[in-house]
Amino acid sequence: MTESAPTTVAGHRPAAQPLPLWRHMLGAELRKIRHRRGETLGETARRAGVSPQYLSEMERGSKDPSSEMIAAVAGALNVTLLDLTLAVADELRAGELRSGSLTAVPAARSPLAATSVLRLTAPAAPAAVGAGPGAALALAA
Repeated sequence: MTESAPTTVAGHRPAAQPLPLWRHMLGAELRKIRHRRGETLGETARRAGVSPQYLSEMERGSKDPSSEMIAAVAGALNVTLLDLTLAVADELRAGELRSGSLTAVPAARSPLAATSVLRLTAPAAPAAVGAGPGAALALAA
Protein backbone atom coordinates (compact mmCIF):
# COMPACT_ATOMS: atom_id res chain seq x y z
CA MET A 1 0.00 0.00 0.00
CA THR A 2 1.31 3.43 -0.94
CA GLU A 3 1.56 6.11 1.73
CA SER A 4 -0.10 9.37 0.85
CA ALA A 5 0.33 12.78 2.42
CA PRO A 6 -2.00 13.44 5.35
CA THR A 7 -5.17 15.32 4.53
CA THR A 8 -7.18 17.84 6.47
CA VAL A 9 -10.88 17.53 7.27
CA ALA A 10 -11.71 19.34 4.03
CA GLY A 11 -9.61 16.82 2.10
CA HIS A 12 -6.77 19.22 1.26
CA ARG A 13 -3.15 18.53 2.02
CA PRO A 14 -1.71 20.73 4.75
CA ALA A 15 0.79 23.43 3.78
CA ALA A 16 4.48 22.59 4.04
CA GLN A 17 4.75 25.04 6.93
CA PRO A 18 1.87 25.51 9.36
CA LEU A 19 -0.03 28.75 8.99
CA PRO A 20 0.50 31.19 11.85
CA LEU A 21 -2.24 31.45 14.44
CA TRP A 22 -4.51 34.49 14.29
CA ARG A 23 -3.68 35.44 17.89
CA HIS A 24 0.06 35.51 17.09
CA MET A 25 -0.48 37.71 14.04
CA LEU A 26 -2.87 39.97 15.98
CA GLY A 27 -0.41 40.31 18.84
CA ALA A 28 2.43 41.19 16.51
CA GLU A 29 0.29 43.86 14.85
CA LEU A 30 -0.76 45.34 18.22
CA ARG A 31 2.86 45.49 19.33
CA LYS A 32 3.93 47.08 16.03
CA ILE A 33 1.26 49.78 16.36
CA ARG A 34 2.13 50.43 20.01
CA HIS A 35 5.84 50.72 19.22
CA ARG A 36 5.12 53.02 16.28
CA ARG A 37 3.24 55.27 18.70
CA GLY A 38 6.19 55.19 21.12
CA GLU A 39 4.04 53.88 23.99
CA THR A 40 4.85 51.55 26.85
CA LEU A 41 2.75 48.51 27.72
CA GLY A 42 1.57 50.33 30.84
CA GLU A 43 0.36 53.41 28.97
CA THR A 44 -1.63 51.46 26.39
CA ALA A 45 -2.94 48.97 28.96
CA ARG A 46 -4.16 51.74 31.25
CA ARG A 47 -6.15 53.40 28.44
CA ALA A 48 -7.54 50.02 27.34
CA GLY A 49 -8.56 49.07 30.88
CA VAL A 50 -6.45 45.89 30.96
CA SER A 51 -3.38 44.98 32.96
CA PRO A 52 0.06 45.40 31.37
CA GLN A 53 0.59 41.66 31.90
CA TYR A 54 -2.57 40.84 29.92
CA LEU A 55 -1.59 43.20 27.09
CA SER A 56 1.87 41.61 27.02
CA GLU A 57 0.28 38.16 26.74
CA MET A 58 -1.95 39.42 23.91
CA GLU A 59 1.07 40.81 22.06
CA ARG A 60 3.00 37.54 22.45
CA GLY A 61 0.02 35.53 21.21
CA SER A 62 -0.26 33.53 24.43
CA LYS A 63 -3.81 34.80 25.08
CA ASP A 64 -6.78 34.28 22.81
CA PRO A 65 -8.54 37.55 23.68
CA SER A 66 -12.26 38.17 23.38
CA SER A 67 -13.57 40.60 20.79
CA GLU A 68 -14.25 43.04 23.64
CA MET A 69 -10.59 42.96 24.73
CA ILE A 70 -9.39 43.39 21.15
CA ALA A 71 -11.75 46.36 20.71
CA ALA A 72 -10.53 47.93 23.97
CA VAL A 73 -6.87 47.69 22.97
CA ALA A 74 -7.59 48.83 19.41
CA GLY A 75 -9.42 51.85 20.81
CA ALA A 76 -6.53 52.64 23.14
CA LEU A 77 -4.22 52.57 20.12
CA ASN A 78 -6.65 54.75 18.16
CA VAL A 79 -7.21 52.18 15.40
CA THR A 80 -10.48 50.64 14.27
CA LEU A 81 -11.20 46.93 14.43
CA LEU A 82 -11.51 46.99 10.65
CA ASP A 83 -8.06 48.55 10.22
CA LEU A 84 -6.55 46.09 12.68
CA THR A 85 -8.21 43.11 10.99
CA LEU A 86 -7.12 44.26 7.53
CA ALA A 87 -3.53 44.76 8.73
CA VAL A 88 -3.43 41.20 10.10
CA ALA A 89 -5.04 39.83 6.93
CA ASP A 90 -2.50 41.70 4.80
CA GLU A 91 0.36 40.16 6.80
CA LEU A 92 -1.13 36.68 6.43
CA ARG A 93 -1.62 37.19 2.68
CA ALA A 94 1.92 38.54 2.25
CA GLY A 95 3.29 35.50 4.07
CA GLU A 96 1.37 33.12 1.84
CA LEU A 97 2.45 34.97 -1.29
CA ARG A 98 6.09 34.90 -0.11
CA SER A 99 5.90 31.18 0.68
CA GLY A 100 4.46 30.37 -2.74
CA SER A 101 1.21 29.01 -1.31
CA LEU A 102 -0.76 31.50 -3.40
CA THR A 103 0.01 33.51 -6.50
CA ALA A 104 -1.89 36.75 -7.06
CA VAL A 105 -2.92 37.37 -10.65
CA PRO A 106 -4.89 40.54 -11.44
CA ALA A 107 -8.32 39.51 -12.70
CA ALA A 108 -10.61 42.53 -12.90
CA ARG A 109 -11.43 45.88 -11.33
CA SER A 110 -14.43 45.70 -9.04
CA PRO A 111 -17.35 48.11 -9.49
CA LEU A 112 -16.54 49.23 -5.93
CA ALA A 113 -14.10 52.12 -6.29
CA ALA A 114 -11.71 51.12 -3.48
CA THR A 115 -11.69 47.38 -4.11
CA SER A 116 -9.62 45.39 -6.55
CA VAL A 117 -10.36 41.76 -7.26
CA LEU A 118 -7.50 39.29 -7.56
CA ARG A 119 -7.85 35.77 -8.87
CA LEU A 120 -5.76 33.38 -6.82
CA THR A 121 -4.14 30.38 -8.40
CA ALA A 122 -2.72 27.76 -6.11
CA PRO A 123 0.00 25.18 -6.69
CA ALA A 124 -1.05 21.64 -7.58
CA ALA A 125 -2.31 20.96 -4.04
CA PRO A 126 -4.19 23.94 -2.53
CA ALA A 127 -2.82 24.87 0.88
CA ALA A 128 -6.10 26.16 2.28
CA VAL A 129 -9.81 25.65 1.77
CA GLY A 130 -11.11 28.03 -0.87
CA ALA A 131 -7.63 28.84 -2.14
CA GLY A 132 -7.85 26.61 -5.19
CA PRO A 133 -7.68 27.71 -8.78
CA GLY A 134 -10.27 30.31 -9.60
CA ALA A 135 -10.90 31.48 -6.04
CA ALA A 136 -11.45 35.24 -5.91
CA LEU A 137 -10.42 37.62 -3.18
CA ALA A 138 -11.42 41.27 -2.78
CA LEU A 139 -8.70 43.58 -1.47
CA ALA A 140 -9.04 47.15 -0.26
CA ALA A 141 -6.98 49.53 -2.37
